[in-house]
Amino acid sequence: MSVQTLWDDNRAIEGLPIRLVIALVVGVACLSVMMAVIDGMDTFESTELETQPEPEIIPPEQTDVTVTVVDSDGNTVAGATVIAEGETAMVPNLATAETGADGNATLSLDPTLPENRDRGEISLDIRPPEGEYTDDRENTGILVIDN
Repeated sequence: MSVQTLWDDNRAIEGLPIRLVIALVVGVACLSVMMAVIDGMDTFESTELETQPEPEIIPPEQTDVTVTVVDSDGNTVAGATVIAEGETAMVPNLATAETGADGNATLSLDPTLPENRDRGEISLDIRPPEGEYTDDRENTGILVIDN
């Protein structure tokens, strides 16, 4: 009986180069198929919403502000909830309104400014309606200026 050592066994490396080439070709083919499938999916895309308040500048007193919610193409969006919160201007109650079919929501605001300040800001957030909308970026706010 003869004893073979690892050094004498050449069978392992005879088919290794061709096996590596086959594995590489199959891997690249699978990757290209997966990339084509992912590229064809539109479900990962969403449309960012933006606010357009009118007026953008208000005094520190009871004021109605109409906020239009638009998508990235400038189309109005119905069914979105607009939320106004005080940042550097104080709003006693959280103001919310839902956009109608025309994409407009009317908020009744009564902001006040801290002592020794003549300006402040009210931030606007959007809770998008069901669908492909998001509100990840900061929206245009409302500036409060004491004349």
